[in-house]
Amino acid sequence: MSNLSGFVKRLRDIMRNDAGINGDAQRIEQIAWMLFLKVYDAKEQDWEWDDEDYVSIIPEECRWQNWAVDDHTGTAMTGDKLLNFVNNTLFPTLKKLPVDVSTPIKKAIVQTTFADANQYMKDGVLLRQVINVIDDLDLGDYEESHAFGEIYETILKELQSAGSSGEFYTPRAVTDFMAKMINPQIGEQVADFACGTGGFLTSWLKELSAKIETTEDQSAYDASIYGIEKKQFPYMLCITNMLLHGIDVPKIYHDNSLLKDVLDYTRDDQFDVILMNPPYGGNEKTEVKNHFPADLASSETADLFMSVIMYRLKKNGRAAVILPDGFLFGTDNAKVAIKKKLFSEFNLHTVIRMPHSVFAPYTSITTNILFFDHTKPTEETWFYRLDMPEGYKNFSKTKPMELKHFDPAMDWWNNREEINVDGFDKAKKYTAEEIAARNYNIDLCGYPHEEEEILPPKELIQQYQEKRASLNADIDRILAQITEILGIDLEGE
Repeated sequence: MSNLSGFVKRLRDIMRNDAGINGDAQRIEQIAWMLFLKVYDAKEQDWEWDDEDYVSIIPEECRWQNWAVDDHTGTAMTGDKLLNFVNNTLFPTLKKLPVDVSTPIKKAIVQTTFADANQYMKDGVLLRQVINVIDDLDLGDYEESHAFGEIYETILKELQSAGSSGEFYTPRAVTDFMAKMINPQIGEQVADFACGTGGFLTSWLKELSAKIETTEDQSAYDASIYGIEKKQFPYMLCITNMLLHGIDVPKIYHDNSLLKDVLDYTRDDQFDVILMNPPYGGNEKTEVKNHFPADLASSETADLFMSVIMYRLKKNGRAAVILPDGFLFGTDNAKVAIKKKLFSEFNLHTVIRMPHSVFAPYTSITTNILFFDHTKPTEETWFYRLDMPEGYKNFSKTKPMELKHFDPAMDWWNNREEINVDGFDKAKKYTAEEIAARNYNIDLCGYPHEEEEILPPKELIQQYQEKRASLNADIDRILAQITEILGIDLEGE
């Protein structure tokens, strides 16, 4: 294909004329299932080449090569015939493929990918045009396949501005920085329990690929990822992403990480490394909280994931996790219990405070990266504030965060020192005792607020609610201390 860079634009231009496509989110979802089938078809050709006994899980008439490929003889399905085939044969067949526990992952992913997929297009001629653009990709050509991996990144980036779908996408600069600092080693396995489109996993693979020297290393690389994604659409994108990155057996599961009792996890459920950006801002149903010990049963999604991470990190394992400011300053009972567990059982060695608007336009909430390992209780924690780059007021779709913007943090990482700018701490070390004395409010080395940022109403309300809960918890704690000192039994009166 001569013009990979225009790939997304050409698809958009065709689909704009189809009455069934309503907005960006549907357009990208439509492209996604076709891309999956195209990529899977290329993989199956490799598997057939390597194993003459290979049998596809997809019935012959539904394999991409047998219905989608246009050999330009005028016999390719189009119009109503194509629409009828896709709607009434292809989709029902792929959604109901026979899958059980014995089905190999690389085959089972077809059924899980299509379980909740949607076909929105209503014009069979336009559908044929879209399929032809996708089929023009030469995924057997290494250069083009690699280039398409980059194009796929742009498709995932577009999710960020496709309504609420932005939650699936953590900016590549952030996942790359975290993977670099974690420093993957051959033989380790990484997990992301809310993996979205697989950004952390691809950053991990990119770092790890430079260390491959032998065929054994290659096998370890192929087996080094594990992901769980609750939502169907990002799950489909993640599977395709992994196939594009050469992972033939993507251990990515369509599931909800919060629906298992954390106390039931054994050593077999633990991982060497955990890299993730837990969903935040959401509240889980009451029954979800039943899967956690009472003191850790927060109603905030990010808190619950933090507990899952602690229960699923191997002894001597390492983790890097993105969490909102509310986790840092929150002093309600559950947050304090989670932070107490973190400091007493894990070594939280570094907190990187990220500038605002890193996740724009999806959310304006300020986030942080917590780096910790399962080696010993925390003795001291370094906090480092990463400031907005020179010349930037905000990050945006046209001016996103780039890996080079983390350079100051990377330079500081290996040569740590306390930094104070204009009377405000930019980098500082605190002992575990100092943090415990603050009731685990670790909102330290934050941003000097010269001008108050105006947040969207929903986020402003959420921030005030978190602050109110935190203040209420502080007031309750102080009142309890005072009544204890004075020997007053308020409940008995």
